[in-house]
Amino acid sequence: MHLFGQEGRVQTRLRQRRFPGSSIAVVAAGPDRVRVAPHPRSPVILPDVDGLTRAPRAFFARPVLELAPLVLGAVLRRETPDGAVAVRLTEVEAYAGLADPGSHSYRGRTARNATMWGPPGHLYCYFTYGMHHALNIVCDDPGVPTGCLLRAGEVVEGVEVARRRREAKPRKSHIPAASLARGPGNLAAAVGATRADDGADLLGREWSLWVPAAPVPADRISTGPRVGVSGPGGDAVAHPWRLWIDGEATVSAYRPAGPRRRRT
Repeated sequence: MHLFGQEGRVQTRLRQRRFPGSSIAVVAAGPDRVRVAPHPRSPVILPDVDGLTRAPRAFFARPVLELAPLVLGAVLRRETPDGAVAVRLTEVEAYAGLADPGSHSYRGRTARNATMWGPPGHLYCYFTYGMHHALNIVCDDPGVPTGCLLRAGEVVEGVEVARRRREAKPRKSHIPAASLARGPGNLAAAVGATRADDGADLLGREWSLWVPAAPVPADRISTGPRVGVSGPGGDAVAHPWRLWIDGEATVSAYRPAGPRRRRT
C-alpha cells in the first residue's frame, strides 16, 4: 500500500513543504509504513508537560497526510468543570478534502462541514449514525477543507471522569481502561465532545494538543484502509489513510463499509 495513494498533487506538496514549530516531516512511504525524517525545530515558547509541548498554530498548518503521523503519540486534552481528561492518540485517519471521495468536504462546503474550511488547529465535530460524535483536527491553509479523524487513544488523565461519561447508561460491568477511548465515538464521549464543540480552538483555554519531543518511530506506525468508508474513498490501494501505532491495545478493529440499503 502507498500512503499517498494516487493523488499526485497531495503527494508533491507533502514531499516539498516544511513548517516551523515541527520536529519532523514526512518524506516518503513504503508498504504499510510511514517514513519520517527530523529537521530543526523553530523555537516555540510554550510550557512543557511531562515532556510534551503544546502544539502551536503552525503545527496544524500542513497537509493532512503530513499531519496524521505526527498526531500519533500526541495528547489531546480537555479541561471542563467536570475535570480534565487527556487522551494519548494511537489511531487516526486522514481525509484530504476536495481530493478525497471519502471526505465530508469532497462535494463542497455545507453548514455541517463549514469548520473544515476554516483556519487550522480547530476541531470539526460531527454527529454520525444517529448516536455518536466524532472529532477531527482541521489542518492545512484556510479554505483547504482537510481533517484528521481521531479514532482511538489511551486515557492518560481523568480516567474516572472519562469512565463516568462512557458508563452514563447502565451496564453489567465496567468498561476496560483500554476501551474507554477505543473508536472515534468512544473517544469523543470520553472527552465529553458534542456538536457544541464544533469549531473549538486547540489553542484556547479548554482544548489543547500536546506533542512529544520525538515522534513515534516510523517502524511502529502502520497504515491501512479507513474504517467504514465505501466507494472510491474506501479503496485500500488508493487511500490507505488509516494510521495506527503497532502493539497498542487501544487501537480499534478494522471494519469495512457495509452494503448500502436501497431507499424504498
